[in-house]
Amino acid sequence: MKANISGRHISFWTATSFIIASMIGTGVFTSLGFQLVEIKSIFPLLMLWVIGGVIALMGALTYAELGTAFPRSGGEYHLLSRIMHPSIGFAAGIVSSTIGFTAPAVLAAMALGSYISTVIPFISTTFIACFVIVALHLLHMTSIRWGTLFQDYSTLIKVGLIFFFIAFGLTILKPQHISILPLNGDGMIMMSPSFAIGLVWVSYAYTGWNSVIYISGELIDPKKNISKVMIYATILVMVLYVLLNYVFLYSTPIASMVGKVDIAYIAGIEIFGDFGGKIMGLGISILLLSTVSSYVYIGPRIMQIMGEDHSFLKKLKYKNSKDIPINAFFVQLSLAILFIATSSFEQVLMYAGVTLIITTTLTVISLFVLRYNEPNLVRPYKVLGYPFIPLLYLIANIWILYFSFRESTQESMVGVCIIVASILSFRYLKRETSYS
Repeated sequence: MKANISGRHISFWTATSFIIASMIGTGVFTSLGFQLVEIKSIFPLLMLWVIGGVIALMGALTYAELGTAFPRSGGEYHLLSRIMHPSIGFAAGIVSSTIGFTAPAVLAAMALGSYISTVIPFISTTFIACFVIVALHLLHMTSIRWGTLFQDYSTLIKVGLIFFFIAFGLTILKPQHISILPLNGDGMIMMSPSFAIGLVWVSYAYTGWNSVIYISGELIDPKKNISKVMIYATILVMVLYVLLNYVFLYSTPIASMVGKVDIAYIAGIEIFGDFGGKIMGLGISILLLSTVSSYVYIGPRIMQIMGEDHSFLKKLKYKNSKDIPINAFFVQLSLAILFIATSSFEQVLMYAGVTLIITTTLTVISLFVLRYNEPNLVRPYKVLGYPFIPLLYLIANIWILYFSFRESTQESMVGVCIIVASILSFRYLKRETSYS
């Protein structure tokens, strides 16, 4: 058993559960309330999720080529270090392990706490978030086997609950009178800054479509499974997202959702009544456990790979007798508690969204660099529609970033500063290490 754990032990289904759990979290259950502040028309609201899904799928197709060519854990850190420059890879690693996984784990835990506190008001949201973060860290720090089993079954329960919610939402007796057909002015809305900012929220909701490349060193048959896992999981999640948001809008008055975080709870009351809404609130809380679990599991693996490559981070490469990167887990747990204590929900979400778009954009650019520099490299999978699919992905992301910087300049600049500071820190630490 131990030999299997220390090698490639993550199956196709477990890897798929990691992607589904990573993607279906706080974003789809919270984003609509913020989108409705600026956009009230149904067609553009649903198109946000369709377009966001297509963008994620284009990214998945591109990443599949890179991931199968270099099937080592570490994600953007490993790919950008190998293809572009170690300093860029280091910055991506810092972003991925902190903003990419620690922050979303915190966001999911905060949303979980928000849902439980609406049902059980005397329990603090912050206390719940801290408890969940600590408990799931302890689970994954204790056993790989039990951690992956928890991931598989909690994700299965998650998908089942979502289908249950959609089915009952579509059969509500008093639905809202909405039309999914485009209306006059919808085209202008979809070209507006508000729509682009809405795509930032949506892109965060789709964050996780690339989760498998962070653990590809533990994946069974990565050259075959990396592309299958990312593509199949992304398509499934896109369908669920569009259906969920349609059910939210079909079942619940828009006025009651504007600016609210706990959208699923509000919609649950409309569908099931007050008591049923509370039960759904608890159900959503259970659903979010798999999301927190997936981020908690993956984040330390990136730190561990960085520790293998850089002497100034060598303590992070340490694994205990169970092949678990224990020091990296402690670092992630400390960062998570810090996030909970110091940041608001909206701030963390915007920092995460903008910064992750920048790193994924750089990674897709690296595909063109690799094709040019190493044309004869063995590629088990080649992206369909090259170069158009990667180019469309870049154009979409650059368009989103443009409006993000224009409309949310402060949060966007924080994301850029994190990346620049990470590059400068790498150069400084490498220089100090070479002198010592």
